[in-house]
Amino acid sequence: MPLVNFSDLDFDQIKTSIKDYLRSNSNFTDYDFEGSNLSTIIDVLAYNTYITSYNANMLSNEVFIDSATLRENVVSLARNIGYVPRSRRASKANVSFFVNTSGLSSQPEVITLNKGPMATSEIFGGNSYTFNVLDDITVIVNDKVANFDNIAIVQGTYINTTFTVDSFDPNQRFILPNANIDTATIRVSVKPSSGSQISRKYTQSDSLFNVTPSSPVYWVQEIEDERYELIFGDGVYGIKLESPSTIEVSYLVTNGPLANGNSTFSFIGKLTTSRNAADLRFSTAITGGISPVTVNTIAFGGQEVESVSSIKKYSTRIYASQNRAVTASDYEAIIPTIYPEAESVAAFGGEELDPPQFGKVFITIKPINGAFLSSSIKQNLISDVKKYSVAGIIPKIIDLKYLYVEPTVNAYYNSNIAKSASSVTDVVTRNIERFADSEEVNKFGARFKYSKFLKIIDDSADSITSNITSVEMRRDLRPVLNSFAEYELCFGNRFYIKNHGHGTHGGQIGYNIKSSGFSVSGIVGTVYLADFPNSDLQTGVVNLIQLDSPTQARVVKSNCGMVDYIKGEVKLSPLMITSTTMNEGFPLIQVSAVPYSNDVIGLQDLYIQLDMRYTTVTSKPDNISSGNDISGSNYIVSPSFANGSLVRGPVLLANEIVGPPGTVSATAVNNTITSTSTATTRTTYTAPCSCQK
Repeated sequence: MPLVNFSDLDFDQIKTSIKDYLRSNSNFTDYDFEGSNLSTIIDVLAYNTYITSYNANMLSNEVFIDSATLRENVVSLARNIGYVPRSRRASKANVSFFVNTSGLSSQPEVITLNKGPMATSEIFGGNSYTFNVLDDITVIVNDKVANFDNIAIVQGTYINTTFTVDSFDPNQRFILPNANIDTATIRVSVKPSSGSQISRKYTQSDSLFNVTPSSPVYWVQEIEDERYELIFGDGVYGIKLESPSTIEVSYLVTNGPLANGNSTFSFIGKLTTSRNAADLRFSTAITGGISPVTVNTIAFGGQEVESVSSIKKYSTRIYASQNRAVTASDYEAIIPTIYPEAESVAAFGGEELDPPQFGKVFITIKPINGAFLSSSIKQNLISDVKKYSVAGIIPKIIDLKYLYVEPTVNAYYNSNIAKSASSVTDVVTRNIERFADSEEVNKFGARFKYSKFLKIIDDSADSITSNITSVEMRRDLRPVLNSFAEYELCFGNRFYIKNHGHGTHGGQIGYNIKSSGFSVSGIVGTVYLADFPNSDLQTGVVNLIQLDSPTQARVVKSNCGMVDYIKGEVKLSPLMITSTTMNEGFPLIQVSAVPYSNDVIGLQDLYIQLDMRYTTVTSKPDNISSGNDISGSNYIVSPSFANGSLVRGPVLLANEIVGPPGTVSATAVNNTITSTSTATTRTTYTAPCSCQK
């Protein structure tokens, strides 16, 4: 009887199938398989079959990019559809220094900073890192000083390697022997022979577009062990290399993100001088008169090699788009390939806006270093993206908008297990900080997952028995001072209305919107934003309030805007804001609300961040779990809903106003402002209220 059940892959199932087969043979009728030596042989056969079936299953999985697990296989499959995974990225910094040549007996016309190692960092994270310049930099000496300004330096070990082209080897490959290479630092030049003084630079290409038979280009592809192979032209696309050409390659082997944050450097570069700016062959080394290195931008941008999950995600999307940007997801896939410094990208069509803007696609990019893109980078990206855009679609890059999540955590702990309340607070805070730095929240399209966040707190220590955590969300408004302006803040999440479903609609249900303080033209003192819901509990009006005490507020101007609780939008009518209580290098008004759902999402161009500055962790003893209060009579109750102060930031009463830079506060007496500042004199506000109905 043949084995027909090929679906049995478990060891015991395979063993049973073999026994059933043997029992069907007349030679083994009534044979005791369990107690015989034949049982051992059956075990070996079953084990061998089990291993074979497992290997066959894994081999089948590795054939498809969705199920493949080994990086080499995923990279190979991605290469088949034209996708090159991003290599490890080196950390970059921007520095300046100068060379004083007054001590030289012969004054040079130019000084050249030679490519290669340029500076070493201070001990950072237990290590010192070497930073390099990738190309020679030559500056002119003026008044015996050569200024090297805004020099880009890149971290890594500078490597040089050469290859000799062998026309008799049809299978010759040019493989760089090192792993952890930043492929963006590869520099290639080709000489006709090893002894030639003439060389030609080759540039790296990522496609066949605009490549002619005379184009000096090469391509890079990842192979096994995270190494890289250089591929040159064949005479149809790119120049074909002929024997005995010599290929000279330089590149950096980098530590990736480990060097990020370096801010102090010591010069170790090689400087050469020349009397003739047109001929640098006759040069001498210079070692004196070098100033300390000034850091313009600390080291940033170091990244690990692209992960397997990222390769699976983007390779298929790039292949699906076929280098054409039609849908929003096409833009999200293409942008990282033309702007590697993008940490996260979000794109959405104008038809999703209210009111809709047809024919436009809006792109928001979070760069690795910093919060916003410069105007020049935006213009360059728009120019590059248009090469992929379908006619009729207008791409527009907009600044990202941060949506901050502010949790208030009350962690209950068993005092019999925990060392102290502070130890519980410390461990919970550290875990929240790690969560705040993770990709769970720091990306477009992210979602603050409330249940996962609670689990992180509960799992922080064995002593933690439970936690009560409330959540608020915040947007920051950067006002235009001393000018009328309208403002709109979109939270992308529905607002929770306090006392919803309790009492009458005509009663006081707000305040659901909180803000930090600011001053407006025509109103003496500090004002805050507050809301009052309409009877439908879907919209409300925004008022300006002042505080008679930290817990008592009164409306000083009503109908200064509207709030849509369903869409999560706050719109302010034209206001002339003159100053703010909060300043972070620029005037700032913080506006917060409680989300209807504790799962906060980053809608469209909203970039979610967990703000540790406003994250509160409080540890409270759980006397029930510790056995100190079995009845729960003295249980410390924590609210499950965010409440707190009526306003955000510094609490200033009605007789206090926001001072300009240099002021502390001012007191209103008989409509005359008397300032306590030693720098500025205040005058009476007599202008009409700048808030229009």
